[in-house]
Amino acid sequence: MAAIETKVLKTIEEIRIFSDPYRMKILDQFYKATEPSTIKEIADQLGEVPAKVYYHARKLESIGLLELKETRLINGITAKYYKAFEGSVQVRRDDVDESIRTVFASEAQKLVARMFDASKQKYLDNQSSGKKQTGTVTNSDLYLTKEESEAFVEMIQDFIREHSKPASPGQEAHHFFFSFSHIEE
Repeated sequence: MAAIETKVLKTIEEIRIFSDPYRMKILDQFYKATEPSTIKEIADQLGEVPAKVYYHARKLESIGLLELKETRLINGITAKYYKAFEGSVQVRRDDVDESIRTVFASEAQKLVARMFDASKQKYLDNQSSGKKQTGTVTNSDLYLTKEESEAFVEMIQDFIREHSKPASPGQEAHHFFFSFSHIEE
């Protein structure tokens, strides 16, 4: 399988754009779409006005997380079709100038906290829904070489890419939150 493309967020502004909860909802809707979608289609799915979604989608496009795939002329109006970035998004403090590292770290922490909280809420909602209750929570330290660590992340990303859209009857949606980082002992 081909390696997954990686988008590295290097500025405070890029992290703020990506970590905004409303933009995450928009990006999620584009990601779930089986084909490129218009802002209007996504706005309708979210029950929002297109102008609001358009504003936030433009921000996501400015950092490469939403891409214009095609335009179509429909009844004299140009319809723009977008697709979500399907690679890995990384935040690396080593790529940041020392003078803004503290602010950068704070914004990265907010991003992780928002993602964790959203994932936690999906898990808790599932447990209290009265529907079929399934879920697994795992927390463990792993001991890996640098090469094993890189291979593990690539394996997870390949699996996610392979299973991120329904491919056959009987498949059910599952939420997955993945946190993996080097720790100093």
